[in-house]
Amino acid sequence: MKIIKRSGQEAQFDRQKIVAAVTKANNEVNARKRLSAEQIEKIGLNVEEYAAKRKRALGVEEIQDIVENEIMDLKAFEVARKYITYRYKRALVRTSNTTDEQIISLIECNNEEVKQENSNKNPTVNSVQRDYMAGEVSKDITKRILLPRDIVEAHENGLIHFHDADYFAQHMHNCDLVNLEDMLQNGTVISGTLIEKPHSFSTACNIATQIIAQVASNQYGGQSISLTHLAPFVDVSRKKIIKEVEEELSEVGVTDEAQIRKIAEKRLRSEVRKGIQMIQYQVVTLLTTNGQAPFVTVFMYLGEARNEVEKADLALIIEETLNQRIQGVKNESGAWITPAFPKLIYVLEEDNIRKDSKYYYLTELAAKCTAKRMVPDYISEKKMLEYKVDKNGEGHCYTCMGCRSFLTPYVDENGKPKYYGRFNQGVVTINLVDVALSSGKDMDKFWKIFDERLDLCYRALLARHNRLKGTLSDAAPILWQYGALARLKKGETIDKLLYGGYSTISLGYAGLYECTKYMTDKSHTDPEAKPFALAVMQHMNDKCKEWKAKHNIDFSLYGTPLESTTYKFAKCLQKRFGVIPGVTDKNYITNSYHVHVSEKIDAFTKLKFESEFQQLSPGGAISYVEVPNMQNNIEAVLSVMSFIYDNIMYAELNTKSDYCQVCGYEGEIQIVNDGDHKLVWECPQCKNRDQSKMNVARRTCGYIGTQYWNQGRTQEIKDRVLHL
Repeated sequence: MKIIKRSGQEAQFDRQKIVAAVTKANNEVNARKRLSAEQIEKIGLNVEEYAAKRKRALGVEEIQDIVENEIMDLKAFEVARKYITYRYKRALVRTSNTTDEQIISLIECNNEEVKQENSNKNPTVNSVQRDYMAGEVSKDITKRILLPRDIVEAHENGLIHFHDADYFAQHMHNCDLVNLEDMLQNGTVISGTLIEKPHSFSTACNIATQIIAQVASNQYGGQSISLTHLAPFVDVSRKKIIKEVEEELSEVGVTDEAQIRKIAEKRLRSEVRKGIQMIQYQVVTLLTTNGQAPFVTVFMYLGEARNEVEKADLALIIEETLNQRIQGVKNESGAWITPAFPKLIYVLEEDNIRKDSKYYYLTELAAKCTAKRMVPDYISEKKMLEYKVDKNGEGHCYTCMGCRSFLTPYVDENGKPKYYGRFNQGVVTINLVDVALSSGKDMDKFWKIFDERLDLCYRALLARHNRLKGTLSDAAPILWQYGALARLKKGETIDKLLYGGYSTISLGYAGLYECTKYMTDKSHTDPEAKPFALAVMQHMNDKCKEWKAKHNIDFSLYGTPLESTTYKFAKCLQKRFGVIPGVTDKNYITNSYHVHVSEKIDAFTKLKFESEFQQLSPGGAISYVEVPNMQNNIEAVLSVMSFIYDNIMYAELNTKSDYCQVCGYEGEIQIVNDGDHKLVWECPQCKNRDQSKMNVARRTCGYIGTQYWNQGRTQEIKDRVLHL
């Protein structure tokens, strides 16, 4: 059995250390008030038994809390006082420097929690270590200086989660919808170098990858680009190639226009293939300043094209993008595997949804890609036009920023809708499970505590907003001066972009299922419990509307993509409330409004049910269905896609795509218990458990992770049931 030390390092549980610590405290009190050796030994055994039942590695602080409770249960109050005093003195010593141990453990790759914090960061890489080291310093400054004490305590106790505290000391924001069109058509500047409008499709793709890398290094969340913004350059290359072919063939006396067109289109397809390959491989191989590949989403929406020629060229780009993703990328052994990025989003629309639609062949290709590589994810144009209606009464379809963060509808000063060039200021998440448990099932008390916690989130969100106020455009020229988000002057602040709905700021939420389960004794899928769950969602929306009216800041409700936080919240809940069957008996809590991963429900019922909650999560949300290997059942994938189009705005299919480097197995790598209360990944064919010798890809938070996960998230993945 393992424990997690304060430095984050994993160590073997040693009962004798507990016995020694209690004995030391025991020896400092009057003999008449001491515990017997047998009682002390029993304390050690009880703690060991308690820890074993948790089926996860407990932290040192958790273990010491249990020891205190055991001493108190024996009514040895003098001993307990000495033990608590010793803990307090040690805490004072540690607070003199809160970061040294964590940083040393990071450098030596011994910090288990950090190693599994982000499923797309490799903590052994120098650039990742430097980012984490800087993050530890930033978190320390944030907790001690930049945030109010009650918000810090609420974050540390798991009542709320103040996201990305490791970046808060800097004036950085969350995620972007990059205005690639402006940057390509009007030029941009990268690292002090003027980049003019490209004269070919391949050059446009190359510039796009440079923009992606620069943007990723100047914010900490996801970013999205649209392939539509590359489409005009297909025709630029076409005309250029036709001219070249005409000149070449004229030298040998050939002037046949059809022949010229045929050769030119063949060369054009080759250029498109190379351009898309450039984007895929550069995004996968680039390392940004935070040590990971850029978290980029590529949007594929035929409806964005301005004319039929551009739409046909966009279809050509989409086709090539899907074909290359189906193929995958090669790992170091030369085997084709599933890459994490770029994330792909395919819009289901009138031009591609039915078998007689002009571009249905692209939808069939997308289904094959999903079955093989888990992407693309799907946006329903039909449902999005219903949900995203601006003040002019017009519906709009557009991409999220990263995995799920959606902008709210916005009309500029000229009365035109605007989405590209906008961004999100940051996220603070409320733990709905803690609200419920703190109420003791008293409904009146629940709503009172709910409002108190929402007020904490509100003040924490204002702290995020105020941290960005006064930021000069010079802090990130690629974003604020050269078109990614704006064209501000040097020395100008970004303040005007923080108000009036131009950018959003997100109230996240987690654990709606467990919250409902505790308060009603039923899952929120039960018709009797569903009204309560919907009321919780509506209440958060009402608060966002209230805050927005007060400050002219676009607060928006956001279905948080918990990764490491799902484990953190679960540990905090167990510490505060113990193990409650069906509520805190897992090492994770459920993401946003989702149906619990272990609940048996079919794909279509799940998507239909969750669509009601997705509509109440305007700042971002995504639903999924868990499916088996679908490569030989593309028709079933297409039927789910058709259902998505008619019923839900944004959804994905979770397939399996793993590879064992030891035996060459392709399929689903299993999660097993190593016998020491730790979940590990194991090849079902050769029993390989060396994570460095396997490629595992799983969707965890709306995006694909490939660097493994903490024990809470791993248990959640293991518990998932199939919906199809």
